[in-house]
Amino acid sequence: MRPELAHCPSCGGEIITTRYSCPACDIHVEGRFARNRFTRLTPEAQDFLFVFVKNRGNIREVERELGISYPTVRNRLNAVIAELGITDRDEWSPEEIAAERLDILRELDEGKLSTAEAEELLNTLNELNRKQGGRQK
Repeated sequence: MRPELAHCPSCGGEIITTRYSCPACDIHVEGRFARNRFTRLTPEAQDFLFVFVKNRGNIREVERELGISYPTVRNRLNAVIAELGITDRDEWSPEEIAAERLDILRELDEGKLSTAEAEELLNTLNELNRKQGGRQK
């Protein structure tokens, strides 16, 4: 089965689920249905969340399974939290954002993050910084 589409492949607009079908009895239910917040996550974020839950939130186990460092696990978890539109606190200090940014760049330099992963994490930090009214560094 194909994964649920979050965005239109033609224009990029949000996809709305309007029909459910049961293959056993051939019944169809039509309407406008709200999407599950977790289906809005990127495929990479969904995969990470699966591994995180499978390991019962044990970051050391996630480290071992994915072969990444503790700061990388923390950064990916922070990215998932941001994608979900929630945060574990109201604001991050500029120093905390700068430290996270340095961790990401260090992980990229050490080859523990791909360029795409680092870019995604940095974009998440920049968005957080923007929402808090800060400047990008």
